[in-house]
Amino acid sequence: MTSRVVVIGGDAAGMSTASTAKRLAGDALEVVVLEGGSFTSYSACGIPYWIAGDVADRDTLVARTPQEHRANGIDVRMRTEAMGIDVAARTVSARDEHGHVEQFTYDHLVIATGAEPIRPDLPGIGADGILGVQSLDDGQRVMDALEAKPDRVVVVGSGYVGLEMAEACIQRGCAVTVVERGPQPLSLLDPDLGSRVGDAMRGLDIEVVTDTEVTGFRTGDDGRVTGVVTDGATYDADLVILGLGVGARTALASDAGLPTGARGGLVVDDRQRVQGAQNVWSAGDCVVTYDRLTGELIHLPLGTHANKQGLVTGRAIASMVAGTDPGPPFAGVVRTAITKICSMEISVTGLREDAAREAGFDPVAATIDSTTSAGYFPGAVQMSVRVVADASSRRLLGAQIVGGSGAGWRIDTLAMALWTEMSVDELVMTDLAYAPPFSSVWDPVQVAARAAVKALG
Repeated sequence: MTSRVVVIGGDAAGMSTASTAKRLAGDALEVVVLEGGSFTSYSACGIPYWIAGDVADRDTLVARTPQEHRANGIDVRMRTEAMGIDVAARTVSARDEHGHVEQFTYDHLVIATGAEPIRPDLPGIGADGILGVQSLDDGQRVMDALEAKPDRVVVVGSGYVGLEMAEACIQRGCAVTVVERGPQPLSLLDPDLGSRVGDAMRGLDIEVVTDTEVTGFRTGDDGRVTGVVTDGATYDADLVILGLGVGARTALASDAGLPTGARGGLVVDDRQRVQGAQNVWSAGDCVVTYDRLTGELIHLPLGTHANKQGLVTGRAIASMVAGTDPGPPFAGVVRTAITKICSMEISVTGLREDAAREAGFDPVAATIDSTTSAGYFPGAVQMSVRVVADASSRRLLGAQIVGGSGAGWRIDTLAMALWTEMSVDELVMTDLAYAPPFSSVWDPVQVAARAAVKALG
């Protein structure tokens, strides 16, 4: 007997789930995907680089089209918005682009609705020209707005998306102001490292305004935004891009009575099954995720996690339908991320010193300055590494890297040390690659670990 899985959402987590489940279960499973937008399986992380012109063609961000998914036996319904979930009846109602409403029954439901840009409830927030950047459709709206050649763009917030969009708009020839309520850009970094990011932004002629709260938006008679109002001044704007982070897009699931946690993320187990709902699953930017360091359930929207969670979900459903191997569960995260501003690379993993203290550790931090290759080698550029360790266990708790080309990727070594609960003493003695074009004889990661060992005594 054929079972049916209905997937709400056709990007990373949704289509990874759908493809995996269909591939493993075959004809034993009918897969229907409801996607409200115009694209499937695309790289949201690539949107700022497309807008900047680094990626020339939007379609190269699409890994697999709806037609390709349909050729693999998946019933993909585009521009079809899920309107309601009835968990007891096992039905989803959805409306297509023509206004037709259809009800879909399911044996298994997968909620992969992603995240949505935070839009604070401020005067004028609904004005034309105030855009978030989360989906490829959002990115197209920004591109369309930039085709009108706005003179002044204001980016509200300076997280990863805010930084990347500010640089993209500068590369498109716009004057850019970034307004940040914190003391420096990119609050994931400690203040002194964050200040270096601010200096790099100013080097691109980006106006950086910190310690400033946005209180509203000025609009013209035509209803279009003309300025960003703050507690200190008003900044003229022809286009506003929101970079305030995202929250889980789970209103539909919450209305159906499903449990939510941090930033509205659906609460799931390590097989991505929604808590308390045997046949409902969820993956990607709309769920909370287990933090391996603190044991907390956090909201951490990243495409890497979405694809892995989709794989886990698809295997779990196929195992129930066709008796296939469910494979390993999703094992959690250590908060690893990387970005860049111009030639400056920025990467983080684990906890900052203050966050480690709040989590109940006794943290000690150490910072070193080094170079990306042997100091005498042509092309060596500066980099700084900060590590945080626990005083009692000597376990590595977190790291931050800021530096030139070749610096950022070293965060992966530190992430693996976190993943395996390695001490800074063990990290010092790990066998890392060395040749002068790539590193000093002591890799900067190990130099930072040695500094932490010294600080710990």
